[in-house]
Amino acid sequence: MADPFEVRMRFTSQLQHLNASVNSSQKAAHYALKYRDMDEDLHSCILEQLERNSMNNRANIMYFIEHLCDMAQRENHLNFVRMMQKDILMVVDAVAPSDGSGAANVKVVRRVLQGLQQKNILQPDTVTEIEGCLKERDTVAEHSALSPIDANAQREQTSNLTTFAKTNGVSRPDKRQIEQRIEEDRERHKRLRESIWAIGAEGDEEFERLWDEVSEIGEDDYIAAEEDAMERRQAIEVE
Repeated sequence: MADPFEVRMRFTSQLQHLNASVNSSQKAAHYALKYRDMDEDLHSCILEQLERNSMNNRANIMYFIEHLCDMAQRENHLNFVRMMQKDILMVVDAVAPSDGSGAANVKVVRRVLQGLQQKNILQPDTVTEIEGCLKERDTVAEHSALSPIDANAQREQTSNLTTFAKTNGVSRPDKRQIEQRIEEDRERHKRLRESIWAIGAEGDEEFERLWDEVSEIGEDDYIAAEEDAMERRQAIEVE
């Protein structure tokens, strides 16, 4: 049996080193499910890291939570899901605090909540209730992780966040953390665009979509087909 202290320390390290890549989130989620018999301890570890780490890392942990709940649901280990359902408000408060220090994370929270709702992990009423709280916390100039980021936008975004840090009186990320966040958001935006155009291995989804878009066959279609056939016969006779 693995040493609980060692499992906790390794899991903590994985949470602290999460980044924008899917692999880092999946690796941490696999590790948590591997030691599912310690699920309560690992869940408390997630909450602790949300309180102790930078806003950038809290955003990465928020994305990780979606991966963990999704994988736990597919592997039918619902303790992780139930505990996250119970503490979701605590998670949101840590990732996007009401003091405005996590305003740049509001869109991250919204995206993850939408994903959890689509996976039937969170109820629509719960997401709607949390959304009401988030509207009051989105107070910083737009920090869009889903918009193309050019050099001018990056400089303006850095300036906005730095200015807000000086005037609001609350601890804010330094320039290095802001630049790191912009890079991670750019990576997520790139991955999102790739997923939009991705087609399943079997291609069934694409087929179903095209099939639904095709109208029912009518009399006009039969007439058009007969005319095409007649034109082909005439062409063959001429040759």
